[in-house]
Amino acid sequence: MGAPRHWRQPTATTNGMQSDAPAEAMLQCLRFRCAATTLGILLHQVCELLEYQPLTPFPTMPAPLCGLLNLRGNAVPVIDLAQRLGLPATVPQRRSCIIILQLALPLQIRELGMLVDEVLMVEDIQRQDIEAAPPLEPLMSTGMLAGMIRETTGFTLLLDANHLLSHHTLGRLAQDLTASSTDPACGADDD
Repeated sequence: MGAPRHWRQPTATTNGMQSDAPAEAMLQCLRFRCAATTLGILLHQVCELLEYQPLTPFPTMPAPLCGLLNLRGNAVPVIDLAQRLGLPATVPQRRSCIIILQLALPLQIRELGMLVDEVLMVEDIQRQDIEAAPPLEPLMSTGMLAGMIRETTGFTLLLDANHLLSHHTLGRLAQDLTASSTDPACGADDD
């Protein structure tokens, strides 16, 4: 079967400032599908694309977290984007993918995996084509949106990796992961 196919961002573009989009007028957007919705994320927030692989469940995980991924010896939490958006849980299929996101937060968790149904493409977009998300706060939370791209038949919503989970949830997860990595019984076989 071989090693999982994947793509990794060149290290020159993943070092430095991840908190803001690059200043250039032209940006790259990764488009993907979650349930029946096409979404996007700016490529500077993406570290790697991986084929779906089994995850390790973590005790007391909040609902959108679906497990931990062993990424070159590091435990990376993975969220089910569908659950985060209030949709039924993703059932991994042949085209399912885990997008590893680079977080620019002052926390111990620097990477977060995002389970999606399918990665579609990377495309160039003009910075001026990104519109601000509309003020819908009384009706729904738009905090995880970085903006939207107008299409002929609607919009592609751009997600912000730093707001997919609350700072409180990420902080608690970082504490749990740190505690479990220092527990000598962690990872011991129960069989």
